[in-house]
Amino acid sequence: MNLNQIQNVYFIGIGGIGMSALARYFKFIGKNVAGYDKTHTHLTGELEESGIAIHFEDDVKLIGQEYLNKENTLVVITPAVPKQHAEWNYFLDNGFVVKKRAEVLGIITKDTFCFAVAGTHGKTTTSSILGHVLYESGADVTAFLGGIVENYNSNLIGSGKTVTVVEADEFDRSFLHLHPNIACVTSMDADHLDIYGDATAIEASFVEFANKVEDKKHLFINNGLPLEAITVGVEDGSDFEARNIRIENGWYVFDVKTPTEEIKDLQFGLPGRHNLTNALLALAMARTFGTPTEDIAKAFLTFKGVRRRFSFQIRKPEFVYIDDYAHHPTEINAVHQAVRELYPGKKVLAVFQPHLFSRTKDFADDFAKSLSQFDEVMLLDIYPARELPLEGITSQWLLDKMKNDHKKLVQKEELVSLMKASDAQVVVTIGAGDLGEMVPDIKRALEDEEN
Repeated sequence: MNLNQIQNVYFIGIGGIGMSALARYFKFIGKNVAGYDKTHTHLTGELEESGIAIHFEDDVKLIGQEYLNKENTLVVITPAVPKQHAEWNYFLDNGFVVKKRAEVLGIITKDTFCFAVAGTHGKTTTSSILGHVLYESGADVTAFLGGIVENYNSNLIGSGKTVTVVEADEFDRSFLHLHPNIACVTSMDADHLDIYGDATAIEASFVEFANKVEDKKHLFINNGLPLEAITVGVEDGSDFEARNIRIENGWYVFDVKTPTEEIKDLQFGLPGRHNLTNALLALAMARTFGTPTEDIAKAFLTFKGVRRRFSFQIRKPEFVYIDDYAHHPTEINAVHQAVRELYPGKKVLAVFQPHLFSRTKDFADDFAKSLSQFDEVMLLDIYPARELPLEGITSQWLLDKMKNDHKKLVQKEELVSLMKASDAQVVVTIGAGDLGEMVPDIKRALEDEEN
Protein backbone atom coordinates (compact mmCIF):
# COMPACT_ATOMS: atom_id res chain seq x y z
CA MET A 1 0.00 0.00 0.00
CA ASN A 2 1.36 3.42 -1.03
CA LEU A 3 0.50 6.13 1.50
CA ASN A 4 1.54 8.81 -1.01
CA GLN A 5 -1.56 7.99 -3.08
CA ILE A 6 -3.84 8.46 -0.07
CA GLN A 7 -5.39 11.92 0.31
CA ASN A 8 -7.99 11.22 3.00
CA VAL A 9 -7.66 9.26 6.24
CA TYR A 10 -10.81 8.40 8.22
CA PHE A 11 -10.53 7.03 11.78
CA ILE A 12 -13.14 4.89 13.54
CA GLY A 13 -12.28 5.33 17.21
CA ILE A 14 -10.23 8.48 16.63
CA GLY A 15 -10.26 9.42 20.33
CA GLY A 16 -8.11 6.45 21.37
CA ILE A 17 -4.67 7.48 22.57
CA GLY A 18 -2.82 5.52 19.86
CA MET A 19 -5.33 6.40 17.13
CA SER A 20 -5.12 10.11 17.91
CA ALA A 21 -1.32 10.06 17.52
CA LEU A 22 -1.76 8.66 14.00
CA ALA A 23 -4.46 11.25 13.27
CA ARG A 24 -2.09 14.06 14.32
CA TYR A 25 0.64 12.55 12.13
CA PHE A 26 -1.50 12.36 8.98
CA LYS A 27 -2.84 15.86 9.59
CA PHE A 28 0.74 17.13 9.97
CA ILE A 29 1.89 15.63 6.65
CA GLY A 30 -1.00 17.27 4.80
CA LYS A 31 -3.72 14.60 4.55
CA ASN A 32 -7.42 15.31 5.12
CA VAL A 33 -8.28 13.73 8.47
CA ALA A 34 -11.65 13.10 10.12
CA GLY A 35 -13.24 10.45 12.28
CA TYR A 36 -15.81 9.00 14.63
CA ASP A 37 -15.70 8.29 18.34
CA LYS A 38 -18.44 7.33 20.74
CA THR A 39 -17.70 9.96 23.40
CA HIS A 40 -16.37 13.50 23.76
CA THR A 41 -13.09 13.61 25.73
CA HIS A 42 -10.30 16.10 26.35
CA LEU A 43 -8.39 14.31 23.59
CA THR A 44 -11.14 14.59 20.96
CA GLY A 45 -11.46 18.26 21.91
CA GLU A 46 -7.76 18.81 21.25
CA LEU A 47 -8.04 17.07 17.87
CA GLU A 48 -11.03 19.22 16.91
CA GLU A 49 -9.10 22.36 17.89
CA SER A 50 -6.35 21.28 15.45
CA GLY A 51 -8.91 21.24 12.61
CA ILE A 52 -9.92 17.57 12.57
CA ALA A 53 -13.68 17.00 12.10
CA ILE A 54 -15.10 14.44 14.56
CA HIS A 55 -18.66 13.22 15.07
CA PHE A 56 -20.04 11.08 17.88
CA GLU A 57 -22.92 9.13 16.32
CA ASP A 58 -22.39 5.91 14.35
CA ASP A 59 -24.06 7.21 11.17
CA VAL A 60 -22.75 6.87 7.61
CA LYS A 61 -24.54 10.13 6.67
CA LEU A 62 -22.19 12.03 8.98
CA ILE A 63 -19.06 10.94 7.10
CA GLY A 64 -17.67 13.82 5.02
CA GLN A 65 -18.19 13.51 1.27
CA GLU A 66 -14.47 13.42 0.41
CA TYR A 67 -13.99 10.32 2.59
CA LEU A 68 -16.49 8.35 0.47
CA ASN A 69 -14.02 8.12 -2.45
CA LYS A 70 -12.46 4.70 -2.00
CA GLU A 71 -9.68 5.37 -4.53
CA ASN A 72 -7.82 7.80 -2.25
CA THR A 73 -9.20 7.13 1.25
CA LEU A 74 -7.64 5.01 3.98
CA VAL A 75 -9.89 3.88 6.83
CA VAL A 76 -8.17 3.14 10.16
CA ILE A 77 -9.93 1.19 12.91
CA THR A 78 -9.16 0.33 16.51
CA PRO A 79 -9.62 -3.28 17.75
CA ALA A 80 -12.09 -1.93 20.34
CA VAL A 81 -14.73 -1.17 17.65
CA PRO A 82 -17.65 -3.64 17.79
CA LYS A 83 -18.23 -5.85 14.75
CA GLN A 84 -21.73 -4.45 14.16
CA HIS A 85 -20.47 -0.85 13.79
CA ALA A 86 -22.43 0.68 10.88
CA GLU A 87 -19.66 2.91 9.51
CA TRP A 88 -17.07 0.15 9.64
CA ASN A 89 -19.40 -2.23 7.81
CA TYR A 90 -20.17 0.43 5.19
CA PHE A 91 -16.47 0.79 4.37
CA LEU A 92 -15.96 -3.00 4.31
CA ASP A 93 -19.00 -3.64 2.11
CA ASN A 94 -17.94 -0.99 -0.39
CA GLY A 95 -14.38 -2.17 -0.90
CA PHE A 96 -12.44 0.55 0.96
CA VAL A 97 -8.92 -0.06 2.23
CA VAL A 98 -9.53 -0.70 5.95
CA LYS A 99 -6.50 -1.22 8.23
CA LYS A 100 -5.97 -1.70 11.94
CA ARG A 101 -3.94 1.00 13.67
CA ALA A 102 -1.02 -1.41 14.16
CA GLU A 103 -0.96 -2.28 10.45
CA VAL A 104 -0.76 1.41 9.53
CA LEU A 105 2.06 1.94 12.03
CA GLY A 106 3.86 -1.00 10.42
CA ILE A 107 3.51 0.59 6.97
CA ILE A 108 4.71 4.02 8.17
CA THR A 109 7.72 2.65 10.05
CA LYS A 110 8.77 -0.11 7.62
CA ASP A 111 11.23 2.08 5.70
CA THR A 112 12.54 3.92 8.77
CA PHE A 113 15.02 3.04 11.49
CA CYS A 114 12.43 1.82 13.98
CA PHE A 115 12.68 1.72 17.77
CA ALA A 116 9.91 -0.46 19.23
CA VAL A 117 9.04 -0.49 22.95
CA ALA A 118 7.08 -3.56 24.07
CA GLY A 119 5.82 -4.74 27.46
CA THR A 120 2.66 -5.09 29.51
CA HIS A 121 3.68 -2.09 31.66
CA GLY A 122 5.99 0.86 31.08
CA LYS A 123 5.64 1.15 27.30
CA THR A 124 4.35 4.70 27.21
CA THR A 125 6.82 6.19 29.68
CA THR A 126 9.80 4.37 28.17
CA SER A 127 8.93 5.31 24.58
CA SER A 128 8.21 8.91 25.64
CA ILE A 129 11.60 9.24 27.37
CA LEU A 130 13.29 7.70 24.32
CA GLY A 131 11.41 9.96 21.88
CA HIS A 132 12.36 13.01 23.96
CA VAL A 133 16.04 11.96 24.16
CA LEU A 134 16.29 11.37 20.40
CA TYR A 135 14.43 14.58 19.51
CA GLU A 136 16.51 16.69 21.90
CA SER A 137 19.72 15.16 20.49
CA GLY A 138 18.78 16.30 16.99
CA ALA A 139 17.74 12.94 15.51
CA ASP A 140 15.35 13.02 12.51
CA VAL A 141 12.66 11.32 14.57
CA THR A 142 8.90 10.93 14.84
CA ALA A 143 7.65 9.22 17.99
CA PHE A 144 4.11 7.76 18.09
CA LEU A 145 3.13 7.50 21.74
CA GLY A 146 0.37 6.08 23.91
CA GLY A 147 0.18 9.09 26.20
CA ILE A 148 0.33 12.87 26.18
CA VAL A 149 3.91 13.96 26.92
CA GLU A 150 3.90 17.04 29.13
CA ASN A 151 6.87 18.64 27.30
CA TYR A 152 4.96 18.68 24.00
CA ASN A 153 1.32 18.48 25.14
CA SER A 154 0.98 15.81 22.45
CA ASN A 155 1.27 12.08 21.83
CA LEU A 156 3.42 12.82 18.77
CA ILE A 157 7.02 14.03 19.07
CA GLY A 158 8.91 15.41 16.07
CA SER A 159 8.33 15.26 12.34
CA GLY A 160 11.29 13.17 11.21
CA LYS A 161 11.25 10.94 8.15
CA THR A 162 14.06 8.46 8.83
CA VAL A 163 13.77 7.43 12.53
CA THR A 164 10.61 6.33 14.35
CA VAL A 165 9.74 5.38 17.92
CA VAL A 166 6.60 3.30 18.44
CA GLU A 167 4.88 1.49 21.25
CA ALA A 168 4.72 -2.19 20.36
CA ASP A 169 1.28 -3.09 21.71
CA GLU A 170 0.70 -6.73 22.68
CA PHE A 171 -3.10 -6.30 22.65
CA ASP A 172 -4.54 -8.35 19.76
CA ARG A 173 -0.90 -9.29 18.87
CA SER A 174 -0.64 -5.88 17.18
CA PHE A 175 3.13 -5.59 17.69
CA LEU A 176 3.80 -8.36 15.19
CA HIS A 177 3.07 -5.85 12.39
CA LEU A 178 6.19 -3.84 13.25
CA HIS A 179 9.71 -4.02 11.83
CA PRO A 180 12.01 -3.00 14.72
CA ASN A 181 15.73 -2.25 14.34
CA ILE A 182 16.20 -1.70 18.07
CA ALA A 183 13.63 -2.87 20.61
CA CYS A 184 13.04 -3.45 24.29
CA VAL A 185 10.63 -5.45 26.43
CA THR A 186 9.79 -3.78 29.74
CA SER A 187 7.65 -6.56 31.25
CA MET A 188 5.73 -9.71 30.34
CA ASP A 189 3.08 -9.99 33.06
CA ALA A 190 -0.18 -11.75 32.33
CA ASP A 191 -2.73 -9.31 30.88
CA HIS A 192 -5.36 -9.26 28.12
CA LEU A 193 -6.33 -12.83 29.04
CA ASP A 194 -9.63 -12.19 27.21
CA ILE A 195 -7.52 -12.20 24.01
CA TYR A 196 -4.74 -14.68 24.86
CA GLY A 197 -6.39 -17.18 27.18
CA ASP A 198 -3.38 -17.73 29.44
CA ALA A 199 0.06 -16.40 30.38
CA THR A 200 1.86 -19.00 28.23
CA ALA A 201 0.24 -17.63 25.08
CA ILE A 202 1.27 -14.08 26.03
CA GLU A 203 4.86 -15.19 26.57
CA ALA A 204 4.90 -16.95 23.20
CA SER A 205 3.72 -13.76 21.54
CA PHE A 206 6.52 -11.74 23.15
CA VAL A 207 9.06 -14.36 22.01
CA GLU A 208 7.73 -13.97 18.47
CA PHE A 209 8.10 -10.18 18.75
CA ALA A 210 11.65 -10.49 20.14
CA ASN A 211 12.60 -12.74 17.21
CA LYS A 212 11.86 -9.83 14.84
CA VAL A 213 15.07 -8.19 16.13
CA GLU A 214 17.84 -10.06 14.32
CA ASP A 215 20.80 -8.62 16.25
CA LYS A 216 20.27 -9.59 19.91
CA LYS A 217 22.65 -6.77 20.92
CA HIS A 218 19.83 -4.48 19.75
CA LEU A 219 17.22 -6.08 22.02
CA PHE A 220 16.96 -4.93 25.65
CA ILE A 221 14.95 -6.42 28.50
CA ASN A 222 14.16 -5.71 32.11
CA ASN A 223 16.44 -8.18 33.90
CA GLY A 224 14.73 -11.48 34.66
CA LEU A 225 12.55 -11.79 31.58
CA PRO A 226 12.91 -15.13 29.72
CA LEU A 227 14.35 -13.70 26.49
CA GLU A 228 17.83 -13.68 24.94
CA ALA A 229 18.79 -10.00 25.11
CA ILE A 230 20.90 -7.32 26.79
CA THR A 231 19.71 -6.88 30.38
CA VAL A 232 18.80 -3.63 32.11
CA GLY A 233 18.17 -3.23 35.83
CA VAL A 234 18.59 -1.39 39.11
CA GLU A 235 21.41 -2.55 41.41
CA ASP A 236 21.15 -6.12 40.14
CA GLY A 237 24.29 -6.76 38.04
CA SER A 238 22.57 -6.13 34.68
CA ASP A 239 24.50 -5.28 31.50
CA PHE A 240 23.13 -1.73 31.87
CA GLU A 241 22.88 -1.19 35.63
CA ALA A 242 21.75 1.82 37.68
CA ARG A 243 23.82 2.02 40.87
CA ASN A 244 24.73 4.43 43.66
CA ILE A 245 21.10 5.67 43.69
CA ARG A 246 20.08 8.54 45.94
CA ILE A 247 17.25 11.04 46.12
CA GLU A 248 18.19 14.74 46.14
CA ASN A 249 15.48 17.43 46.20
CA GLY A 250 12.90 14.95 44.87
CA TRP A 251 15.16 13.82 41.99
CA TYR A 252 16.87 10.49 41.47
CA VAL A 253 20.64 10.91 41.12
CA PHE A 254 22.46 7.78 39.99
CA ASP A 255 25.34 6.26 38.04
CA VAL A 256 25.02 3.80 35.16
CA LYS A 257 27.42 0.98 34.34
CA THR A 258 27.17 -0.11 30.70
CA PRO A 259 29.17 -2.84 28.88
CA THR A 260 31.62 -0.15 27.69
CA GLU A 261 31.53 2.82 30.11
CA GLU A 262 30.43 4.26 33.43
CA ILE A 263 28.16 7.32 33.40
CA LYS A 264 28.20 9.39 36.60
CA ASP A 265 25.56 11.51 38.35
CA LEU A 266 22.63 11.29 35.96
CA GLN A 267 19.52 13.07 37.23
CA PHE A 268 15.94 11.99 36.55
CA GLY A 269 12.75 13.51 37.93
CA LEU A 270 10.06 10.81 37.68
CA PRO A 271 9.54 8.98 41.00
CA GLY A 272 9.48 5.22 41.49
CA ARG A 273 12.04 2.50 40.81
CA HIS A 274 9.96 1.38 37.81
CA ASN A 275 10.57 4.77 36.18
CA LEU A 276 14.28 4.45 36.85
CA THR A 277 14.17 1.19 34.87
CA ASN A 278 12.17 2.88 32.10
CA ALA A 279 14.79 5.63 31.85
CA LEU A 280 17.57 3.04 31.81
CA LEU A 281 15.93 1.15 28.92
CA ALA A 282 15.68 4.41 26.96
CA LEU A 283 19.32 5.18 27.71
CA ALA A 284 20.46 1.72 26.57
CA MET A 285 18.59 2.03 23.26
CA ALA A 286 19.77 5.59 22.63
CA ARG A 287 23.43 4.77 23.41
CA THR A 288 23.27 1.75 21.11
CA PHE A 289 21.94 4.05 18.38
CA GLY A 290 24.90 6.38 19.00
CA THR A 291 23.29 9.23 20.96
CA PRO A 292 26.01 11.04 22.98
CA THR A 293 25.91 10.56 26.75
CA GLU A 294 25.76 14.31 27.40
CA ASP A 295 22.66 14.63 25.19
CA ILE A 296 20.94 11.84 27.13
CA ALA A 297 21.83 13.48 30.45
CA LYS A 298 20.42 16.85 29.31
CA ALA A 299 17.20 15.25 28.03
CA PHE A 300 16.72 13.35 31.33
CA LEU A 301 16.92 16.69 33.15
CA THR A 302 14.19 18.28 31.01
CA PHE A 303 11.75 15.35 30.71
CA LYS A 304 8.52 16.39 32.45
CA GLY A 305 6.66 13.10 32.28
CA VAL A 306 3.49 11.76 30.68
CA ARG A 307 -0.04 12.88 31.46
CA ARG A 308 -1.75 10.39 33.84
CA ARG A 309 1.57 8.63 34.63
CA PHE A 310 2.25 9.61 38.26
CA SER A 311 1.10 13.07 37.24
CA PHE A 312 1.27 15.65 40.05
CA GLN A 313 -1.94 17.71 40.09
CA ILE A 314 -1.29 19.41 43.45
CA ARG A 315 2.18 19.38 45.01
CA LYS A 316 2.38 21.35 48.25
CA PRO A 317 4.26 20.56 51.47
CA GLU A 318 0.98 19.97 53.30
CA PHE A 319 -1.02 18.22 50.52
CA VAL A 320 -0.33 16.22 47.37
CA TYR A 321 -2.69 14.96 44.65
CA ILE A 322 -1.35 12.51 42.04
CA ASP A 323 -3.18 10.96 39.07
CA ASP A 324 -2.07 7.72 37.42
CA TYR A 325 -3.30 5.46 34.60
CA ALA A 326 -2.41 2.24 36.47
CA HIS A 327 -4.93 -0.51 35.67
CA HIS A 328 -3.04 -3.72 36.56
CA PRO A 329 -1.93 -4.90 40.04
CA THR A 330 1.77 -4.62 39.11
CA GLU A 331 1.24 -0.98 38.10
CA ILE A 332 -0.66 -0.22 41.31
CA ASN A 333 2.22 -1.73 43.30
CA ALA A 334 4.62 0.59 41.43
CA VAL A 335 2.47 3.63 42.30
CA HIS A 336 2.40 2.54 45.94
CA GLN A 337 6.19 2.08 46.06
CA ALA A 338 6.78 5.53 44.58
CA VAL A 339 4.32 7.25 46.94
CA ARG A 340 5.81 5.58 50.04
CA GLU A 341 9.36 6.43 48.92
CA LEU A 342 8.48 10.10 48.39
CA TYR A 343 6.10 10.56 51.34
CA PRO A 344 7.07 8.19 54.17
CA GLY A 345 4.74 8.42 57.15
CA LYS A 346 2.00 10.34 55.30
CA LYS A 347 -1.57 9.03 55.12
CA VAL A 348 -2.39 7.99 51.54
CA LEU A 349 -5.89 7.71 50.00
CA ALA A 350 -6.21 5.70 46.76
CA VAL A 351 -9.26 6.12 44.50
CA PHE A 352 -9.43 3.24 42.01
CA GLN A 353 -11.69 2.63 39.02
CA PRO A 354 -11.30 -0.97 37.77
CA HIS A 355 -10.99 -1.27 33.97
CA LEU A 356 -12.74 -4.21 32.22
CA PHE A 357 -14.82 -6.93 33.83
CA SER A 358 -12.49 -9.61 32.45
CA ARG A 359 -9.34 -8.02 33.89
CA THR A 360 -11.04 -7.52 37.27
CA LYS A 361 -12.06 -11.19 37.28
CA ASP A 362 -8.65 -12.49 36.16
CA PHE A 363 -6.63 -10.51 38.74
CA ALA A 364 -9.12 -9.94 41.57
CA ASP A 365 -6.93 -11.35 44.36
CA ASP A 366 -3.89 -9.38 43.15
CA PHE A 367 -5.95 -6.19 42.85
CA ALA A 368 -7.25 -6.70 46.40
CA LYS A 369 -3.72 -7.20 47.71
CA SER A 370 -2.19 -4.20 45.90
CA LEU A 371 -5.02 -1.81 46.85
CA SER A 372 -5.07 -2.94 50.50
CA GLN A 373 -1.56 -1.47 50.94
CA PHE A 374 -2.95 2.08 50.93
CA ASP A 375 -4.20 3.67 54.16
CA GLU A 376 -7.66 4.40 52.72
CA VAL A 377 -9.34 3.13 49.53
CA MET A 378 -12.34 4.38 47.57
CA LEU A 379 -13.50 2.00 44.84
CA LEU A 380 -15.60 3.10 41.85
CA ASP A 381 -17.75 0.81 39.69
CA ILE A 382 -15.98 -1.18 36.98
CA TYR A 383 -15.45 0.74 33.71
CA PRO A 384 -16.66 -1.65 30.98
CA ALA A 385 -14.85 -0.16 27.93
CA ARG A 386 -15.42 -2.72 25.15
CA GLU A 387 -17.08 -5.36 27.37
CA LEU A 388 -20.50 -6.46 28.58
CA PRO A 389 -20.92 -7.21 32.31
CA LEU A 390 -19.90 -10.62 33.69
CA GLU A 391 -22.22 -12.16 36.26
CA GLY A 392 -20.94 -11.74 39.79
CA ILE A 393 -17.96 -9.55 38.78
CA THR A 394 -18.57 -6.21 40.50
CA SER A 395 -16.63 -3.64 42.47
CA GLN A 396 -18.46 -4.78 45.63
CA TRP A 397 -17.13 -8.31 45.00
CA LEU A 398 -13.61 -6.89 44.66
CA LEU A 399 -14.03 -4.69 47.74
CA ASP A 400 -15.04 -7.71 49.83
CA LYS A 401 -11.71 -9.35 48.98
CA MET A 402 -9.67 -6.40 50.27
CA LYS A 403 -8.06 -6.55 53.73
CA ASN A 404 -8.31 -2.89 54.66
CA ASP A 405 -10.28 -1.30 57.50
CA HIS A 406 -10.79 1.95 55.59
CA LYS A 407 -12.33 0.86 52.28
CA LYS A 408 -15.50 2.11 50.65
CA LEU A 409 -17.49 1.62 47.44
CA VAL A 410 -18.43 5.05 46.06
CA GLN A 411 -20.48 6.41 43.18
CA LYS A 412 -19.05 9.02 40.83
CA GLU A 413 -21.50 11.70 41.91
CA GLU A 414 -20.40 11.45 45.57
CA LEU A 415 -16.67 10.96 44.91
CA VAL A 416 -15.49 14.57 45.10
CA SER A 417 -17.29 15.33 48.36
CA LEU A 418 -15.96 12.13 49.96
CA MET A 419 -12.42 12.91 48.82
CA LYS A 420 -12.70 16.41 50.31
CA ALA A 421 -13.85 14.89 53.62
CA SER A 422 -10.80 12.61 53.89
CA ASP A 423 -7.90 13.65 56.12
CA ALA A 424 -5.30 11.96 53.87
CA GLN A 425 -2.26 14.13 53.12
CA VAL A 426 -1.59 12.31 49.83
CA VAL A 427 -4.39 11.43 47.37
CA VAL A 428 -3.93 9.21 44.31
CA THR A 429 -6.53 8.59 41.60
CA ILE A 430 -5.82 5.37 39.69
CA GLY A 431 -7.37 3.71 36.63
CA ALA A 432 -7.62 3.62 32.83
CA GLY A 433 -11.35 4.35 32.50
CA ASP A 434 -13.14 7.70 32.43
CA LEU A 435 -11.84 8.65 35.88
CA GLY A 436 -9.20 10.60 33.98
CA GLU A 437 -11.92 12.90 32.63
CA MET A 438 -12.85 13.83 36.22
CA VAL A 439 -9.32 14.85 37.22
CA PRO A 440 -9.65 18.61 36.43
CA ASP A 441 -12.83 18.81 38.55
CA ILE A 442 -11.24 16.83 41.39
CA LYS A 443 -8.17 19.06 41.29
CA ARG A 444 -10.29 22.24 41.47
CA ALA A 445 -12.34 20.90 44.38
CA LEU A 446 -9.27 19.81 46.37
CA GLU A 447 -7.52 23.12 45.71
CA ASP A 448 -10.62 24.95 46.99
CA GLU A 449 -10.52 22.75 50.09
CA GLU A 450 -6.88 23.73 50.69
CA ASN A 451 -7.55 27.47 50.32
